Amino acid sequence: MIQQKVDASDTFNHSWAEYKVGFNDSNGNYWLGNDLLSQLTMTQRSYTLMIELQYSRYVGLGMYQYSSFVVLPESSNYRLEVSGYSGTSRDDGLSPHTGMMFTTFDRDNDQWSSGNCAAYYGGGFWYSGCGSAFSSGNSDNFLWATYTLASIRMFLRCP
Repeated sequence: MIQQKVDASDTFNHSWAEYKVGFNDSNGNYWLGNDLLSQLTMTQRSYTLMIELQYSRYVGLGMYQYSSFVVLPESSNYRLEVSGYSGTSRDDGLSPHTGMMFTTFDRDNDQWSSGNCAAYYGGGFWYSGCGSAFSSGNSDNFLWATYTLASIRMFLRCP
């Protein structure tokens, strides 16, 4: 499990240092940690990334799969390499962020020239701008593609 966000009790508005080592809360909200994520995906480059999204109780569940998912080490600001999308939606929320560095409120690596996406929306992510997909923002801005999310699980699967 890389990430699990089951409710809005944790906004995932954590520092670079916290995303580096990972965090969790008693409600089940969880981030594995960027160091471990990089070590896993750099060592075993054949992981598939699976993402389960609960859009809302009215819209339903979305499934996303990426056949290639790599997070480079901290020396590259945890740059994301992702490709090979398939899923239940035509909206591929993560591929537009490939090549992006990880951004937190205290480390701005996004491409938004007017500010810091993580500081503005509240949550660390591989922002290419401040739209499309960010799975760790606050409850008002917890988005994937064009949907507000109720929950998300991101996990790795070995082939």
